[in-house]
Amino acid sequence: MMENSKLNQWMNLKPYFQMPLMALTTTILCISGKVLQAAPKETNVFTSGKGAYHTYRIPSTVVTSKGTLLAFCEGRKKSRSDTGDIDLVLRRSVDGGNTWKPMQVVWDDGPNTCGNPCPVVDSTTGTIWLLLTWNSGSLHESKIKPGFGRDSRRVFVSHSTDDGKTWAKPTEITSATKKNEWTWYATGPGAGIQLEKSKHAGRLVIPCDHKLQINGDRSFRSHVIYSDDHGKTWELGGIAPKPMVNECEVVELSDGRLLLNMRNYDKDTRARQVCFSDDGGLTWHDQRHDKQLIEPICQASIRRYSWPGKKEDGVILFSNPASTSRRDKLTVRASYDDGQTWKHSKLIYIGGSAYSCLVILGDQTIGNLYEKDGYKQIVFARFGLGWIQSSTRK
Repeated sequence: MMENSKLNQWMNLKPYFQMPLMALTTTILCISGKVLQAAPKETNVFTSGKGAYHTYRIPSTVVTSKGTLLAFCEGRKKSRSDTGDIDLVLRRSVDGGNTWKPMQVVWDDGPNTCGNPCPVVDSTTGTIWLLLTWNSGSLHESKIKPGFGRDSRRVFVSHSTDDGKTWAKPTEITSATKKNEWTWYATGPGAGIQLEKSKHAGRLVIPCDHKLQINGDRSFRSHVIYSDDHGKTWELGGIAPKPMVNECEVVELSDGRLLLNMRNYDKDTRARQVCFSDDGGLTWHDQRHDKQLIEPICQASIRRYSWPGKKEDGVILFSNPASTSRRDKLTVRASYDDGQTWKHSKLIYIGGSAYSCLVILGDQTIGNLYEKDGYKQIVFARFGLGWIQSSTRK
């Protein structure tokens, strides 16, 4: 006969074997206090060449206060290029990424470039704020002039109050969020956060980057913008102390500090750079490389999964192509000490993989919207924390 302990485990599992396969693959099973999860389940969200667009790039995702999953990206009309006719598009999922509603166009300004989506959900009001950038579709990044004029890179914000079904016409906020000497400017890409634990709780923080042009200095640098009035107005926050960094994301630490995790252009050290803020993003300090987080010069995503409790550590997740030479080997990592070390890691996809955006769903499963196979697709992978924890990084 089967031992009692094994019989009890079987009885606990039996209902799940009677579930439909789709439901089974996205359900977390808790047995003897251990979370079990199969390999990530993927759904295709955007396929380059389908619809009106040559290429889909720059994924960004958030979950609304009603639990709807929003997947944004750039729809590039005629080519893969960062320059040209680019629209901001969206698909919605009401079942955790298993199926997706038809594509919506959030912003189309004719032949011009509308992109770099960076949304944030205000948990107080339920409003979804979407930060964006614009420039003339005829201007290459290297030709963009400083300032706020038509030949400059400009900053906009849109919002939705109906769960992402409709969006307000983008409003320009360039003069409040950009310095006159900056040329290139990018919101995100990825997602912003709302602060929860510090004296700045409720603040909306959006990671950004820019190029500086003073006395011939055209170096990249990361910065943030923020709102303390639930998105009504936006202000320029602090700037990373050192150059050679741009695309970034921000995460709140358990002691109320912020960590800015940044794409690194220092080719002597192929790893992410980080810096810290003690004042909600108004100033940044202690910039350095995190040599654990290797990268081939690419965007990455960092997201808080949980806060520390009485008996458990908090969890922060990180995702990027974990390679020093190529955009491949998309890997997700877990830290239990506010990003000082990364104890667990798991390979999501070994092949071509580039930009990604992590999201935590309502049932505490994890989503990762990422570029796959040389920008042929943007897919949504869903998995559990237990799957990451099933392999310890050496």
